[in-house]
Amino acid sequence: MAQQIPLTFSEVLNLPSLGVSANAIKFGSCAMESDAFVSVCDGSSGQPQVFIVDLKNGNQVMKRPMSAEAAIMNPVSKILALRAGQQLQIFNLELRAKMKSHQMPEAVVFWRWVSPSTIALVTPTAVFHWSTEGSSAPSKVFDRHAQLGEGTQVINYQVSPDEKWCLLMGISQGGAGVIKGAMQLYSRDKSVSQTLQGHAGCFHTMSVPGRTDKAQVLCFQEKKEGQPAKLFVMEVGRDASAGAAFRLAPVPIPVPGDAQNDFPVSMLASPKHDILYMVSKMGYLYLFDCLSGKALCRARITTDTVFVTCPQTSTGGILGVTARKGQLLQVSVNEQTLVPYVVSTLRDTQLGIALAGRLGLPGADDLYAQEFQRQLAAGDVSGAAKTAADSPNGMLRTAETIQRFQGLPGQPGQPQPVFQYFHLLLERGKLNSLESMELAKPVIAQGRTQFLEKWLTEDKLECSEQLGDLVVQSDVNMALSVYLRANVPEKAVNCFLQRGEYDKIAAYAAKVGYRCDYGVMLGNLARQNPAGALDFAKQLSAGSLVDPNAVVEIFMGLNRIQETTAFLLEALKGNKPEEGYLQTKLLEINLRGGSPQVADAILQNAMFTHYDRQYVAKLCESCGLSQRALEHYTDTDDIKRSLLAMCSNPQQLNPEFVLSYFGSLSPEASLDCLRELLQRNMRGNMQIVTQVAAKYNEQIGAEPLVELFEGFKCYEGLFYYLGQIVNFSQDALVHFKYIEAAAKCQQFKEVERVCRDSTVYDPETVKQFLMDAKLPDPRPLIHVCDRHDFVEEMTSYLHSNQLQKYIEVYCNKVSPQKTPLVVGKLLDLDANEDFVRGLLNSVGHACPVEELVEQVERRNRLRLLQPWLEARIATGNQEVGTHNAIGKIYVTLNRDPVSFLTNDQWYDPAVLGKYCEKLDPSLAFIAYKRAGGACDQDLIRVTTANGLFKDQARYLVEKQDLELWATVLTPPDEEQPGDTSEQNRRSLIDQVVQTALPETRDPDHVSTTVKAFMAADLPHELIELLERIVLQGSDFSENKNLQNLLILTAIKADKERVMEYINRLDNFDGPEIAKIAISDQYGMYEEGFVIYTKFAKAAAKPDEATELNVLAMGVLVGDLKAMERAAEFAERADDKAVWSRLAKAQLAEGLLAPSIASYLKADDHKDWPEVVSAAEGSDSYEELVPYLVMARTHVKEAQLDTTLIYAYAKANKLGELEEFISAPNVARIDDVGERCFNEQMFSAAKLLFASINNNAKLALCLVNLEQYREAVDAAHKANSVSTWKEVNRVCVRVGEFKLARIAGLQIIVHPDHLEELTSLYERSGATDELIELMEQGLGLDQAHSGVFTELGVLYSKYVPEKLMEHIKIFWSRMNAPKVMKACEKALLWDEAVFLLKEDEQYDSAVKTMIAHPSAFSHDLFLDCAQKVRNAEVYYKAIAFYVEQQPLQLNRLLQVLTPNLDHSRVTHQLRKLENLPLALPYLRDVQKENLTAVNDAVNELCVDDEDYDALRSSINDFDNFDHIALAQKVEKHELLEFRRIAATIYKKHKRWEKSIQLSKADKMYKDAIDTCSASGDPALAEDLLRFFVDVCDKECFCATLYTCYKIVTPDVALELAWRSDYVDFAMPYVIQYARHLHDTIAELEKRTAPKEEPTESEQAQAAAAAMYGDPAMGMAGAPLQIGYQDPSMGYADPSQMYNAGMNGGMAPPMPGTMPGMPPQMPPQGMYPGQMPQY
Repeated sequence: MAQQIPLTFSEVLNLPSLGVSANAIKFGSCAMESDAFVSVCDGSSGQPQVFIVDLKNGNQVMKRPMSAEAAIMNPVSKILALRAGQQLQIFNLELRAKMKSHQMPEAVVFWRWVSPSTIALVTPTAVFHWSTEGSSAPSKVFDRHAQLGEGTQVINYQVSPDEKWCLLMGISQGGAGVIKGAMQLYSRDKSVSQTLQGHAGCFHTMSVPGRTDKAQVLCFQEKKEGQPAKLFVMEVGRDASAGAAFRLAPVPIPVPGDAQNDFPVSMLASPKHDILYMVSKMGYLYLFDCLSGKALCRARITTDTVFVTCPQTSTGGILGVTARKGQLLQVSVNEQTLVPYVVSTLRDTQLGIALAGRLGLPGADDLYAQEFQRQLAAGDVSGAAKTAADSPNGMLRTAETIQRFQGLPGQPGQPQPVFQYFHLLLERGKLNSLESMELAKPVIAQGRTQFLEKWLTEDKLECSEQLGDLVVQSDVNMALSVYLRANVPEKAVNCFLQRGEYDKIAAYAAKVGYRCDYGVMLGNLARQNPAGALDFAKQLSAGSLVDPNAVVEIFMGLNRIQETTAFLLEALKGNKPEEGYLQTKLLEINLRGGSPQVADAILQNAMFTHYDRQYVAKLCESCGLSQRALEHYTDTDDIKRSLLAMCSNPQQLNPEFVLSYFGSLSPEASLDCLRELLQRNMRGNMQIVTQVAAKYNEQIGAEPLVELFEGFKCYEGLFYYLGQIVNFSQDALVHFKYIEAAAKCQQFKEVERVCRDSTVYDPETVKQFLMDAKLPDPRPLIHVCDRHDFVEEMTSYLHSNQLQKYIEVYCNKVSPQKTPLVVGKLLDLDANEDFVRGLLNSVGHACPVEELVEQVERRNRLRLLQPWLEARIATGNQEVGTHNAIGKIYVTLNRDPVSFLTNDQWYDPAVLGKYCEKLDPSLAFIAYKRAGGACDQDLIRVTTANGLFKDQARYLVEKQDLELWATVLTPPDEEQPGDTSEQNRRSLIDQVVQTALPETRDPDHVSTTVKAFMAADLPHELIELLERIVLQGSDFSENKNLQNLLILTAIKADKERVMEYINRLDNFDGPEIAKIAISDQYGMYEEGFVIYTKFAKAAAKPDEATELNVLAMGVLVGDLKAMERAAEFAERADDKAVWSRLAKAQLAEGLLAPSIASYLKADDHKDWPEVVSAAEGSDSYEELVPYLVMARTHVKEAQLDTTLIYAYAKANKLGELEEFISAPNVARIDDVGERCFNEQMFSAAKLLFASINNNAKLALCLVNLEQYREAVDAAHKANSVSTWKEVNRVCVRVGEFKLARIAGLQIIVHPDHLEELTSLYERSGATDELIELMEQGLGLDQAHSGVFTELGVLYSKYVPEKLMEHIKIFWSRMNAPKVMKACEKALLWDEAVFLLKEDEQYDSAVKTMIAHPSAFSHDLFLDCAQKVRNAEVYYKAIAFYVEQQPLQLNRLLQVLTPNLDHSRVTHQLRKLENLPLALPYLRDVQKENLTAVNDAVNELCVDDEDYDALRSSINDFDNFDHIALAQKVEKHELLEFRRIAATIYKKHKRWEKSIQLSKADKMYKDAIDTCSASGDPALAEDLLRFFVDVCDKECFCATLYTCYKIVTPDVALELAWRSDYVDFAMPYVIQYARHLHDTIAELEKRTAPKEEPTESEQAQAAAAAMYGDPAMGMAGAPLQIGYQDPSMGYADPSQMYNAGMNGGMAPPMPGTMPGMPPQMPPQGMYPGQMPQY
């Protein structure tokens, strides 16, 4: 019964076998969105990771370490979505990039991919859709219905194919163990929800009979309480205007009796079969027909729950994963048994017929045939037609069926039955070839071909060659369509020819791979329709189907220059290098053929670049195309000639071309051409030369161009040339030469312009030229000198040439700011002072004063400016220079300079101060002081140099500038005692102390001065200064800062006076100064102690006094180290803080007992860690206990309690210890126990470990206390490997092997510790006990490979006779490499080879047997040798067999033949001198035709004198050294070997050598055959003469016959006549005469003139050649004659042809026949020249 169920069922894979934990294979953690991937989130190993199984790629597993609670793979691509809590992420695994992420506001209870770009997210309240495209967040689709609210688990979610309907499915717990189902159907268009009672549903799209459009249906299971489950199939989303929606009546679901509480968990529809798959929780699978709703079958496919399913596109079935077990099951319909099952088991014939017809399934053929016969018998034509049309695989759509319908009589008012049948077939789909033919026959007979055209357009007919042959008689166009679809290229090409569509032939032939003889077709077409032939040739050339040279020959053979040109223009538009010859040919055709304008257009458009440029240039020059010739010439002489020819003819001259052409020449060539133009016609060519020179100035260079013009003294041309570039050139020579040329051409305005505006020329050169030229107008010179600071030279030039008015104009209008230079030069030239004053008065305020004063002062003529300066000041001038100048004059004249320096606000103090230094330093001090600090350095310098220290001191005190103070107080680095700088500084300090400070009443002055002294590091001077201020009674005596400063300065500079100052002064900062005093820098501890005690007594608050006393104690114990004074001071102070400070110091000094006493007086527990550390260091735990007890009253810390326990243990106070640990405490007892154990205080450790149940350590303590039995009991409780190891070690050491075995059995189950255990036993000499332990461990459930491995190693060492039996039984459970090493070490080679073979280490197994022949076994060796991976082993094995097993060598070689390098084997055997031993092997592999093998076989044949075998070898296998073999056997004593040598020489065309050998052995036949094969008349002659010499007439005759083709008649006749062999030569003579006669007859036939055919015969012959059978009746379209290709983007050269070229054929060349190509050109025409027309 099970075999009749129409299902195929298989397990695709098992997830646990791929490493996936069974706990992770459940709903939510495992997902399968399609048949491409399975994704599982597995965190059972402690490391969260995602497993991805690629079902399309051989079930490849990808692991990704990702922390996620759920993962789903995209249905079609490697895009992974992860969910962790409310965080969502999408990753592209191929790009390794994160695509999107989002934080959901609430938890996601279900999610899945509803399309390749959309994820559905179900939360407790709503459903969202999240697109992977863009950066948008999830969008809400609808809210969950209340019936699917809290308490409902969502198990599925579906979206319809048009994405307008959504179905949410959930389950909840009902009464009596029933699982209730609820579904929410939501319409996105109407935003309306409807609830359904059921568990599973899906959407499906299918074809419904009677409708052309597809139906989108909703299939779901309905289960209402108290009612059986039903299946609903209804269409959703159909527009009412389109008709009624598809809907089936509810169908009961056949639930088995033992599964009444079962419910479906998945429902999927198969698009391939339109069959519905429904899987239940209990593993039942239900199949339903979607179109009828009928149940097809029910089967239980598994006893486990299938919690996730998906469609399988390849089979139309489904895939499902079972919970926990992880089986991936595949279920699909068995197409071979479905229909028989429905018919025989379900007994539903109509359903079987419907399924077979709809799906094309087998099993209903007899049913269809019977139904068809029944309907025909009943007269139901339409029903019979429908049955035949729906028959599976078209079984009834045969010629017999058509004949049956054709034989039926027609009914009145209805079409013929056969037409009804065809009409139904056309509605259903496409007719087959037979039906198409039968339908076309009556349609064509009735002339209604429009129906055929309509059916072909709708692809209702199957096209065939027979259908095309039928249609072509009436419609070529339709026939072409049929032939094209039927892929009949030959007839399709004929149709194209009949239609005149030549352009489509090549494309079609290339598309279908049909080979046409295009050359013949094109030649025939060219004679009849040149324009059509041109288009056809273009198409062929575009597809590389014809050689362009052949096309050119065809057209030129017919003298069709126009078509040739048009074709080549199209064919050569790719401009390829290999087309250079054709490019040249194209240009030559037009240049020689009288159409130079065509060639000119081609060259103008630059279509080609690979033609012969030199040849084309000569042709262009001969045709008058000078411009094109210039473009192609490269030789300078040719260029000059063409250029002169062009320029001499104004009509041909194209200035624009000439200008552009020179850009292609080299600078040298350009100069030569320009020189030639100027030399031939300077005036006529000047314009073009200047234009070329200006345009290519940068390329040629200005200097050679200038030399060119100057060489011909063409200054006008030079002026025009330079005038075009001077405004843009940066060359100084260009500008100078332009100035020079303009001056010579009297273009003075240009000279002035360039001199004024140019910044490029060399000013010195231009200045000198202008001075020498002495132009009438000096303005160019003025501009040059003004711009380039040649003012003095200009002034001298103008003054010497009596051009004073230009000096005035220059100073007033051009450059007033340069008047000082002019005045200075005039004074040097002794010019009239009145002129100078007048000049200054005219310039006025525009003249810069400072420069003028400098120029005049330099010449000691300053008083000349006094009236002019006073006049400027009188007008209110505030210029600094003016006031500086008048000040200098007043100081020089001593006109009240103090008043001026004090009151004038506009002079520069630095200038006048410097000026006054030499005249009066006091005036300089006034001027520098007037600067307000800008001239402080000059002021210091002047006052120091002139001894004005009092003024300097007062200025410094008032200035309050610390930086300025530093400059006078800081000594220089190189100063020595007694230097002037030291004396000056001392004088300044005396004036500050004696004069400046006593005079001041400003505290800031005092403060700044003190800071300056401090900054200058002058402590002694500072003390002197402060004593004067503080101790000698002044307004600043009680100043705290000054007192602090005095004490601090004394601390630094004079320590002996510090105590005096401390006692005399009261208003200073004591604690701060004490800190400084007791610092390491000064070490004044007594002074610091005095300060602390002084201020502690004066303290107003107890806290302050305590703090100061503590600081004083710190000085005593920390700095003075006076512990006795410190104890006395503590007694006097009687303060806990002081005692605490003393205790710390005593502890630091190692005085533990006094320190603890001080801590107890201070009641200070804060330093208990330090106290404990000190006690541990001195092992003074007795003294430590009281302190710890005191400290424990203040704090409760684990470390404190721990230390107290350890102190009890160290003091051996076990009773107090036990009492303490039994009371509440926070001690770390395990740490103390470890410490006690490490220090071998085992009794104390035993109490501690027992109190905390640390059985592992307790066992160790008991072991050390020699309580072994108790230790084993404790180890059982601890169950720790390390504990068992220690117990075992001690038991082995003391000989307690029984207890040691108990511990050992617990150790050997752990692989990491097995080796250590073995080593322990071996070192102890207990190998028997160890083997006994291992043998007992084999039976453990936890026995691992290490146990079997170590036992094998032990056997190899101590009991080798047991090893083979052990490894044969347990080899699969042991570490084979380790045992193999042990076997090798113990020299147990048989066992080693066995392990290597079983471990698949075939290479090592073979090597071992080779190295140790005692382990050799022939069968084993062959078995392993076939499986080795290293090819080198093969050759080692061969050498081994040659040495050890020579009789078995061929068997080895036979086995290894597929893997061997036969050449290498041959060389190896030859080297081993055992080549004959392997002759059978060599013959077997000789078929591969290897040189080495062939040489070896041939050598053995020669050695064995087996010439037949040798001849067979060299005939069958030619890959060997022929010559070497021939040389070896040519001297063999046997004749046949020498014949073989001759044969070899013959094959290698060493005819003479072969013939020589044959003649020597008198093998004349061989010699004759060799001579004939050589084809050498000389050899034939030599052979004939040889036979004549040996008087062998018969061989002479045979040679003439055999070598007829190469024997010359004169030789044959001469030898025959002279040797009287005429009779034997007669056959040759007869044969020669007949051959000569036949040849002459053929020549006469070929050279005979042909009769000229008539025009009709020519047309018929051309049509027959082109179109094949003229009976086809082709109606040709009129031929188009023209020469135009609108697709070309350049000018059409053919439009330039003259009227005589616009169509028709050119007349034949004289001397040629009509229809024949021209032979030789007429006399007077050179080759290649075309006739004029």
